[in-house]
Amino acid sequence: MNAAHASWWALFRQWLRNPLRTAAVVPSSRELAAAMVAELPPGTARVIELGGGTGALTRALLAHGVHGDALLVLELNEELHAHLHARFPAVRVELGDARDLPGIAERTGYLAAGPADAIISGLGLLTMPAELQRAIVAAAFQCLRPDGRFIQFTYGPQAPIGDAVAAELGLQVRRGTFILRNVPPATVYVYEQARRG
Repeated sequence: MNAAHASWWALFRQWLRNPLRTAAVVPSSRELAAAMVAELPPGTARVIELGGGTGALTRALLAHGVHGDALLVLELNEELHAHLHARFPAVRVELGDARDLPGIAERTGYLAAGPADAIISGLGLLTMPAELQRAIVAAAFQCLRPDGRFIQFTYGPQAPIGDAVAAELGLQVRRGTFILRNVPPATVYVYEQARRG
């Protein structure tokens, strides 16, 4: 079985087991991965990926020039974590909950070289309760440089982070590219700390 088929089956099995916890039925398309990577801040070298899944975004980040030791991929699902670990042996792939990101990034030594320039997320934030969204996004921004970006895609018609959560965390949002060539179609959103004037 080739890598693409192995990735598809790994993700599909997890979706069958828990459709509410697994955000997608099939891996992200190359077009969506390219749209996410295009939103990285200029000069990005250090990235954290939340919800590595089968590695579609991981592969795009490596192809973009992010080095394996400067990339931390977090995956909650044990089978997908094992799949990522085998597929990307040079990348820091950690099993854990995104709410615990600061502790995981510290424990693994990732933060020793400084905060991340960007965080790319494949988590299903749109379907999460506000408290869980808030906990995950707050944890992510603790690991970002002050002008870093949180880049998220969503399948829904609205922004993936609730307005109240974004306001409470002091975030500004920009809607990015809509990707029709993805199953299902997806939209990229970019979050940053609001600049105080």
